[in-house]
Formats: sequence, structure tokens, C-alpha cells
Amino acid sequence: MDLNQIESTLQKMLDKPLESYEKRRIIFWEDQQEEFNDDWDSIELKDVKFQELTNDNQFYVKHLLEAEDLDSSYLIYSNLDLQSEDNWLLDMVLYTQTFKASRIDLIMNELQIDSTLRPTMERYAVFFDNKVRYRKFKSYLGVIESTAAIELRMISALCNLDIPSFERALRIILIESLEDDNKYLEAIRKFFDIDRFWELVGSHYDYTREEKSLKTLFMHLTISALSFQMDEEYLALLENFIALSHTGDCYILIDHWMQNQVDASKFEEYARQIEKEIQLQEIIQELPLEKYENVDIFPIIDQEIILHIANALLKDLEDFDKYLTIIENRRSRYYFEKYETIYDTLFYTIKILEFRKGFDQGIPQGRAEDIFNGYVKSYYLMDNYYRKFYLAYDKSEKYEFVNKLQEKVEYLYTHWFIGELGANWSQAVRTDLVEDWKLPGMKKQQYFYREHVSSRVSKGERIFVIISDAMRYEIATDLVERLNTETIGSTEIEPMLGIVPSITKLGMAALLPYRSLDIDSSGKVMVDEEPIEGYGARKKFIENKIENSLVYKYSDYMALNKSKKSETFKGLNLIYIYHDTIDGIGDNAATENRVFDAADSSVSELFDLINSIRNDLSGTNIYVTTDHGFLYQRSPLDESEKIAKELDKPVESSRRYALSNKEQELNGQIRINVGTVLNNENDLQLYIPNGSIRNRIQGPGANFVHGGASLQEIVIPLITFKNRRATQKGVETVEKVNVELTSRTRSITNKLFTLQFFQSEKVKNKNIARTVNIYMEDENGNIISNIETIIANKINENSEERMFSKQFALETMEFDRKKDYFLVIKDTETDQYTAKIPFKINLGIVNDFF
Repeated sequence: MDLNQIESTLQKMLDKPLESYEKRRIIFWEDQQEEFNDDWDSIELKDVKFQELTNDNQFYVKHLLEAEDLDSSYLIYSNLDLQSEDNWLLDMVLYTQTFKASRIDLIMNELQIDSTLRPTMERYAVFFDNKVRYRKFKSYLGVIESTAAIELRMISALCNLDIPSFERALRIILIESLEDDNKYLEAIRKFFDIDRFWELVGSHYDYTREEKSLKTLFMHLTISALSFQMDEEYLALLENFIALSHTGDCYILIDHWMQNQVDASKFEEYARQIEKEIQLQEIIQELPLEKYENVDIFPIIDQEIILHIANALLKDLEDFDKYLTIIENRRSRYYFEKYETIYDTLFYTIKILEFRKGFDQGIPQGRAEDIFNGYVKSYYLMDNYYRKFYLAYDKSEKYEFVNKLQEKVEYLYTHWFIGELGANWSQAVRTDLVEDWKLPGMKKQQYFYREHVSSRVSKGERIFVIISDAMRYEIATDLVERLNTETIGSTEIEPMLGIVPSITKLGMAALLPYRSLDIDSSGKVMVDEEPIEGYGARKKFIENKIENSLVYKYSDYMALNKSKKSETFKGLNLIYIYHDTIDGIGDNAATENRVFDAADSSVSELFDLINSIRNDLSGTNIYVTTDHGFLYQRSPLDESEKIAKELDKPVESSRRYALSNKEQELNGQIRINVGTVLNNENDLQLYIPNGSIRNRIQGPGANFVHGGASLQEIVIPLITFKNRRATQKGVETVEKVNVELTSRTRSITNKLFTLQFFQSEKVKNKNIARTVNIYMEDENGNIISNIETIIANKINENSEERMFSKQFALETMEFDRKKDYFLVIKDTETDQYTAKIPFKINLGIVNDFF
């Protein structure tokens, strides 16, 4: 034994603060083996006297300590059995401290472990032979008062945990391997006690099989957790793997494992293996959906939910609210992220079918004004759902049922929606618009500058105009929603009647500060009697026309750092920024099928651009608009969706329009008087195919088109964004909705309990969604229950539809009924508490049978 170590330990014992009833420190050093008989008095200690106790001087020492010297501290060395009844100083030994210099005794003294726990320490003496293991054991904070505390520290140290936790240790062991050669299990076998380990597993999780293995333990834990989430009667074939007690503890362990971002992948790997071995799919398939729709222990559950909903949709079952609710509830479940694209594919299929059901009597015919307004109010949603369906579908595994859903969606969109809406609109155009291209009360795209920008620039206001090529109306609504929910600015959207033909060179020209607009006999766009086509020409025109103006490309602008932006745009009144992500992808036959991805990217790019203008340039007034929209369908066009052009020597033609010097009546074509759109000094006639029909032209690229007069092409969005500062009066700041506990009880009397929660505000504009984790924790912040997630994104006006019910299980442990335990509500994005509510826990007789 190292004398320096002994000296250090004794000095710590002497330096320990005295209790209120103590005047000095007396330590008895028992050394029955006389290992230190020659050395004990050479140890150097401060403020203490040394005295040896033998069989011959017991009376003297007793008199010394109890009569002669009542003030000094003493170290009494003896080779006697100090616990013997023959020891005259036994009474003093019992109320003072005893030191033994064996390795175990030294450790016990250093860790202040009570001598009554010596048998436990001796049992596990081999554990302390290694300095690394001992240092880990010693690093754990807290008083060691029981055998259980020693064993927990040992197992935790062998698993290299930062803090002692049997649950975490068991998880580490299982993650390593489910096989017998598990390195942690081998360490427990060598340096702990493998039988005792399995006893502890049994006491914590009711795992009591005669033949024990990590694999059957994992099966026991997961199937017991499964039985916690669904009625055991449906798991009769698996009853040998279900705990008779401690089911809640099994569920908590599995729940915490699934919640851990680092460890969850290994759990999923095991779960996929086990679900095949126990033939869980066959069990689930026999059950009605409501019996497992809220279960998430095994991935096969999500697969069966998805298949159930998909088959129902393919069979034209229309319980849409139920399916949407199930999908919404799955969003907070573990496997949702794995199947998110398929769930989103289902979600938008349902929204498309739901939209179709809302028009059982067909899309109404009527005046052009009514159909146009109908599109702005609701019809655009079908285009939006269709686009988002394909965003999900393109990323999904192409299972047979996914492809069948795609066929159903494609047929509805192209043959019903585009076909019927296009036919109705074409008829209205013939009746109301061919001779005068205007709608009552509707602003025209070509008047954008004079009606919105001109007067403000002349007053010295600073105006930003963002033109995003081919940003059709439904895409713009996504940008508006994001601006409204993620900035403190105010955002409005209104439609404009787009110019025809809906082509880039004309639509872009229509947004310029011009006096006259026309197309010459060769098809060139003339602005103020000058040919203007392409970015360079538009840039030159604006900067020459408007004082203190500047034109930039989006990509060039975003490449500037903040100081360069400030320097470049300083002192300017009018800034045009051109953005071309959508049209740049869609107008290329090789990439047109990625146009929906481009649209999604555009929303993010435009949002970032507006934020940059706000933050880097202190921009206040921003307009976002486009030159035209577009038609797009994924499936190849039938020959019936194309017509041959019959124009004689057209000035210009494309799949969706043709310009001619001749006035003709053509089958399947609408002739529009261009004189109400342009100056039309050349008496041009515009011919546009009915509905979504394309002119037959050789070559690829027929799916993404524009140039015609469909609503998707000529409903032009105009977004007006007004930046505001948080200090301005009346400004609404962006705030997440609150999730509040509504259950009145603050006392828990059962390990299994249910609590009610409420989303305090509906999600709208500046009130945005919030995701929270909810669980119970003790006063030290240790989680003592399962973790439930609430995604508070309800838009319902009715408060009853913003309620959530969550079930919790408490760990099996000793609860102090006098202490507070806490229900925690924590924002998952910020990891900050939004509520910490004290509870009393009084379980009485612990009930594990649930």
C-alpha cells in the first residue's frame, strides 16, 4: 500500500468539518495484519497526535482520551480487532471513524462509503484493480449509501457513461451488439457479476427468461413497449415476450432510445430484424386501422398505415378527414421522417381528391370575370396540390401503390381539372375578352409600373421590383405565406390580368416604365418604338429612362457581400432585380420535368432575396411579380391534346400561340384582338389554342409551355411587401403559438396517466407553428417518463379542434411525495423550456400491471 496515498486519505478524514456535537477528530486505524506496524508513526499529518493501542495499554488510552486530553485530535493505531467486545474503547470506536489500510478499505474511506457496505466492495474487488475503472467510478457525484448505488456505478463505468444510469447502460450494451460476444457484456462478466447483471435487468424490466440473451432481451423490451401502445389481446401470439410488470419502464427505455438522434439508427436496424422474425406484419394486417394508427415502435406499422390509406384511396373510399388526421398525427412519430415523402404523396393525393369532391357538379361555367376570380380564390389550389404531389412523388420510392396513386392524380389533373377548367375559360374568353382584353375591376399587367411604381419613385421613395420569370400565381402564394409567417413585414398578394401572348419578351417588356408597347411585323417587341429584348436591353432601357435606377440579376446581387451591396445601391430610388430559376429550368426540354423543384427553390431564393433587401439595404417597399405563368403536366401529351397550325405564313408561332398579319377563323383556335393589348400598328392577329391544347410542333418540350391564355399562364401575381421595424407602432411580431397544459390536476397517483394540452392560438399570419417535447423530470433535470411530441400547427378557429391528449408512463422508482417533480414543455427548435409545471407524485402501492 502506498504510504503517500494513506497519508492523503487520513488527512482528508481529519480535515473534514466537525459536526455540531464534535470538538475534535478521533480516528482508529485498524491493522490486524500489522502491515504498517513499522511505518504508521512516520506518516506526516497536521494537527493530530499519534497513539498506539495494544492489549496492554487499553486502560491508559481510554483514560488519555476521556480524562487527560479532551481537546486534541488523535490517530489511534492498533493491530487489534476493534469491533471485539473485549476492546475497552469499543464505545468510542462506534461513534468515531475507523480507517483500514487494505485496498478496499482505502477506497471506501476515500469515497466515504459506510463500513457496512464492505462485503459488497470485497465481492467486486476485481473491479477496482484497474485505475481507469476506478477513476470512472470515482467521477460519479453523489453519496454512496447502498449496494445498489455501488452496482449502478460499476455497470455505468464499465459502459463508460458520463453519469450513472442503468437504462443508458443497458442501451449502450444493446447498441454494441445483440450477440454473445458483446464487449460490454464480457466486461460485466469479468469485472462485475453476470448473474447479478441479469437479476438487475429482471428487477428493472421484468425480464426473467431461463435462457437469457441480449437478442431475446431486445425482443422483450420492444414487444413489451408495443403492448404499452396497443391492447395486449391483439398480441396474444407474442405474449411470451411481454412483461407482466414494468411494461411502462420497457416503453420508456425504448422511447428514450428512439428519441436519441445518435442511437436511433441502431434501434431501427434491430427493429426491422425482429419484426420479420415475429411476423408482426401478419398480426397487424388482421387488425382494423384504429387499433394501431397511433403505434410507432416498429417500422412495419407505418408501412401498414400507408398501405391502408393508399388502398382506400385507390378504391375511391372518401373518408378524407380521417386519413388527413392520421397523417397529421404521424408527423410527431419516430418513423415519419423515414416515410415523409410517401406520407406527403398520400397527403396531396387526398387534397386533390378532396378538391375534386368539392366539384361533384363540375367546375362552373360563366363569365370570364367569375372564372378568373374563381381561380384566384380556390382553383389555383389544384395547381398547388399537383405541384407538391410531384415534389413528394419524385423523391419517393416507386412502389406499385405509389405509381398507381400517381396515375390517378395525373388523370384527374390533366383530364378533369385542366380539361374542364380550360374548356370553360376558353368559352368565356371567346365571349368576353377576344375583342377587349380586360376584366371589370382587374388591374392589367402592362399598367404595373404606371399604377404602382411611377408616382412613388417620383416622390423620392425607394422602390425594389423583383421579377421572377414564370412564377405563376400558385407559387407566389407559397412565398406570401412564408413572408407572412417568418418576417414582421406586411405582405399582400393581388392578381393582375396578364398580357397575351404570355411570352417572356412581351411580359418582361410590359413591366417596364414605357409609354408605348408593340410587336413589329417581324415579331420584335418594341418599347417606346425601340426593339427591347433580353436582360441587357431591359437594363439599359430602365437605367437610361429613370434617374437613380439600377438593374441587377439575382445571381449577381446575391454574390455581393453586405458592404458591397450597401455601396452599390446607395442613393438609388428604383432597383429592378431579375430572377430566372423557374423558366430557366422549365423552358429547357432536357430539364422541364424538374420545373416543380425549381419552383420550390425559387420560393426559398426569393425569400432570402427579400430578407437581404430588408437587412442589408434597409429596403422598405418591395414588389414581386412575373412576366407570365405556365402550363405543365407530367404525363406525355396525347395526340388529341395537339392540333396542327393552319395559319398561312405566321409572323411568329409556338406551341401555345401564333401571330399573323391575316385575320382567319381556325378550328380549335381563339383569335384575340391584339389592339386592346398593344399599339398594334401592324394589325397583328393573335391565335391561341383552346384550353391547354398545344400547337403540333416537332421536337421535345411540350409539357412545360406558356404563351397562351390559360388561367395558369395569365393570372399574374403581384406581391406587395412592406418592411416594418419591431419598434414601429402596431407592428405584429412573429410569434410561435403556445402549447398549454389544460388538465387541472397537479398530482399523479398512477404510473400511467393522461394529460390534456391546448394550442392557445390558431396558426395564421404572424402566429406560427411550434413543435414541443413534453415529459416529466425530477428536481435534478433527469427525465423520468416517456417523451411525447406535439406539433402545434392547427389552423382551426374552433378551440376544441386544437386540443391534444397525451399518455405518459413514469419510471419505476421511489418517489418522495413531499418533493416537486416537473412536467416540462420544451420547444424542439430552441431547446428552451416554454413551461415547467410542478407536480406531486404519490403512487401509494406501485402498480406495474398495465
